[in-house]
Amino acid sequence: MTYLTAVRDFIWGAPLIILLLGTGIYLTVRLRGLQFTRLFPALYLALIKRREEAEGDISHFQALMTALAATVGTGNIAGVATAIAAGGPGALFWMWITGLFGMATKYSEALLAVKYRVRDKLGTMSGGPMYYLSLGLGARWLGVAFAVFAAFAAFGIGNTVQSNSVADAVHSFLKIPYWATGLALAALTGLVIIGGIKSIANVTSVLVPFMILVYFTAALVALAMNIGKIPQAFSLIFQGAFSGTAAAGGFLGAGVKEAVKMGVARGLFSNESGLGSAPIAAAAAQTKNPVNQALVSMTQTFIDTLVVCTMTGLVIITSGVWTSGQTGAPLSYSGFKAIFSRVLGPALGDTLGGAVVALGLVLFAYSTILGWSYYGEKSIEFLLGEKSVLPYRALFTIFVFVGAISSLKLVWTLSDVMNGLMAFPNLVGLLGLSGVIVAETRKYL
Repeated sequence: MTYLTAVRDFIWGAPLIILLLGTGIYLTVRLRGLQFTRLFPALYLALIKRREEAEGDISHFQALMTALAATVGTGNIAGVATAIAAGGPGALFWMWITGLFGMATKYSEALLAVKYRVRDKLGTMSGGPMYYLSLGLGARWLGVAFAVFAAFAAFGIGNTVQSNSVADAVHSFLKIPYWATGLALAALTGLVIIGGIKSIANVTSVLVPFMILVYFTAALVALAMNIGKIPQAFSLIFQGAFSGTAAAGGFLGAGVKEAVKMGVARGLFSNESGLGSAPIAAAAAQTKNPVNQALVSMTQTFIDTLVVCTMTGLVIITSGVWTSGQTGAPLSYSGFKAIFSRVLGPALGDTLGGAVVALGLVLFAYSTILGWSYYGEKSIEFLLGEKSVLPYRALFTIFVFVGAISSLKLVWTLSDVMNGLMAFPNLVGLLGLSGVIVAETRKYL
């Protein structure tokens, strides 16, 4: 376990962070800041439910919601809190920077995924890094490596650790046994994923907007109750980003280096820009050209980091609990609890704060299971062929139950390793095919 932890820390250390952020900056320059100049048209394309008369399995909106299902997860609640607990309020600024440059990366991934997608023997679209590495870059061995890492990650970060988080949250709040939550979650997962991408997209296109709207509204209400603290919060964010944060309360203090490190690392972990997972969903979209879906896909990073993560961060900072010494989901809970208790009283504030975080964790984690089930399926199909799809779906459903009733310290660490390893072949593909990305963009825009 100690060796595996060291491997994880090395993989998610400075080299990968620099490579991920550097790729985003490089693509931003080559695409002439497309994520800034085309953001509003992209949001319009993304949020209007429509279908193009074109090849594909699901609409632009459904492809975005499937990708968001996998991306908006426990990292938006626990990950933001972890970044602020270690790096201070300034970490949130560096999460924003990561998100802004990550939009160019997400755009590029989706463009290549659509350009190099293929129709499989089951009649569905297949695409993603394994295909643009094989067909675009001519490096099938890198495509195989990505698919192997993604398949392992799907059972870890996309399955067992999520079901474990749900079971833990439900047990803490409602005292429901872990096995009961595991059975219910496995049944709900199996019923959805057995129908493939169309079934997953139909569910996520309803679930994801609902869960984001509920969480966003709860956070907005909390911030409205604490509106006088918002200017001070932004002052702490910008001050901490460039000069560090002094020790206060249970907070040990953090320099600029720690703020940058935690903000960038947690930001990348939350929005997954550069990891290569989201373009697998983008490849299923009905679209006439790669650029349309690429524009839609880049809004995923905007919504995940610039909207959802920001709301969590502001609740934690304005409440003042970021100095308490807590971290992870308990810190987010303390933030909501502190604000609600101040206005509504301790009893109601405690209940309401717990409900917001528990419901958020449950919905975010369940949606992640659905999104990652598709990523794993396409990775397994690439490696073993179409006959492996149904057995994979059955096995994936069983592992949802296993995760809910298991102790997963080893799985968490192994999942982090596999998640990080996915990025390396994917970034090689993005950099190697950057000329194609630019040419396709100029052709259509």
